[in-house]
Amino acid sequence: MEALDVSSMTGRVLDQLRAAITSGELEAGRLYSAAALGEQLGVSRTPIREASHELARLGLVEIERNRGIRIVATSVEALLQGFEVRLMLEVPLARRATRRAQDEPSLRRRLTEVYERFREAATAGDAELTLRTDRDFHTVLLELSGNDRATGVLREQRDMVLESGVGTVPTSRTPLECFEDHADIYAAFVAGDEAATGAAMSRHIINTATLLIDQESRRRSEFHDHGVGDRLRGLLG
Repeated sequence: MEALDVSSMTGRVLDQLRAAITSGELEAGRLYSAAALGEQLGVSRTPIREASHELARLGLVEIERNRGIRIVATSVEALLQGFEVRLMLEVPLARRATRRAQDEPSLRRRLTEVYERFREAATAGDAELTLRTDRDFHTVLLELSGNDRATGVLREQRDMVLESGVGTVPTSRTPLECFEDHADIYAAFVAGDEAATGAAMSRHIINTATLLIDQESRRRSEFHDHGVGDRLRGLLG
């Protein structure tokens, strides 16, 4: 029972720390001791240390021995590598999901349900809910491919970007514009056109990456002139 309680506590602390990083409450570049974080959250150092190791694995913090954790500022290279991973995995998996769904109407219904929730959130102008339903749309489409391991890798990658506090909605596009950027993916999926689904997913990922890098370049000089579109399109041959 005690082990379960410790595990549960670590999970709660992890969620709280991730939220604090996303909101900017824990500042990028700043060092935080386990003792200070424990006092802030009202817990002992043990769950702080355990949660810190998971945050370090996700690339959100660096652990400095006997000092604490330092919040990692999102780098342009980290973002680009993440989008490269998405192109390499998500495009072929989206094609596979389209193929599998043609013989199983229940799979098509699953994506349609989350797509409609996505539409409702975007139409209402709810930026936070739009981001969540955007993630859900991609997650369900990937789950339909049947490759659980790749789906887990991509889910972790998307969560890392969201948790870094860097996003295009509502800074660079409205919730409705975000939703509309997925319309050709959904249309190709419903039509059962594998090639079109893959092409639409490629376009969407490159567009999102370009918007994000351009957005960050306006406030951080190190994001300038990285030729994001050419670099990502190069992966597609």
